[in-house]
Amino acid sequence: MEKDLYILGIESSCDETAASIVKNGTEIVSNVVASQIESHKRFGGVVPEIASRHHVENVTMVIEEALKQADMEPANLDAVCVTEGPGLVGALLIGINAAKAFAFAHNLPLVGTHHIAGHIYANNLMQPMEFPLLALVVSGGHTELVLMDEHGSFELIGETRDDAAGEAYDKVARVLDIPYPGGPRIDKMAHESDEAIEFPRVWLEKDSYDFSFSGLKSAVINYQHNAKQRGGDINPYHIAKGFQDSVVEVLSTKTLRAAREFGVKQVIAAGGVSANKGLRAELEKIFAEEGIPFFVPPLKLCTDNAAMIAAAGTEMFKAGKRSGWDLNGRPGMELLSWND
Repeated sequence: MEKDLYILGIESSCDETAASIVKNGTEIVSNVVASQIESHKRFGGVVPEIASRHHVENVTMVIEEALKQADMEPANLDAVCVTEGPGLVGALLIGINAAKAFAFAHNLPLVGTHHIAGHIYANNLMQPMEFPLLALVVSGGHTELVLMDEHGSFELIGETRDDAAGEAYDKVARVLDIPYPGGPRIDKMAHESDEAIEFPRVWLEKDSYDFSFSGLKSAVINYQHNAKQRGGDINPYHIAKGFQDSVVEVLSTKTLRAAREFGVKQVIAAGGVSANKGLRAELEKIFAEEGIPFFVPPLKLCTDNAAMIAAAGTEMFKAGKRSGWDLNGRPGMELLSWND
């Protein structure tokens, strides 16, 4: 019988300071997140310097709390996994240096982990991943379709060419004077509206799995501007629904087409925007009709957290991956297979 693995995960890539202990990559023992939303709300978005300062204040506290909730000592751990990138470089460095100090002090292996791999592996905390699978990654800075043939294998088959879906939500929210974070509010407004403004769907080339939401964002801005110029009534709920309908249709249609082409056994959604109720409902509907199992993590595991980092890091650790004491933050880190 194999020994159980207990991994400490640390996440600080943006505006959440988080630590978690995960057993065997599939079971959350503790999961602590210190959110900074209230600090950034008045600026309408994340301010990197403020985020870094909050990470400095919170990182030791969340690690200690994760151990306390798990009723564990550092000696009970097998490794420390930390987000290496992508993300805000100052924010990344706080978590990385905390992880290095903790691992060095307690003689534990260190594993640098990709943030998007973490979002994908959040699904492994809910049910086993079955390969080949297709992951739709939708977050503030990423909109990607990733094909996986086995653990640690990532083939990028589609990505955003400009604004990611989450970025488009934030920019449209600012146009509609919706406070940060605007994405959840637009989702709520879309569900409360019985009418939608018709906005374009950007499909790009016929066989492309890439995404583009910059034109949609511009269409919303232009509609709002022209309506104001004419002195007409502007219903933000109708705009929100029209915008969301366009995003959801493009994301779900391309994901379904890719799932069919590559004959996957499972489709998963990952990232902060996968918490969007409209997107979740549409993906659940179309894949139920298609007969392909579809999974998405609960809301608390869609946004940034350290359990997902520990889950991905566990598979890296099992594959023999280790980081040196020269581990550094990589803000533009690519999602590459670790089993090549």
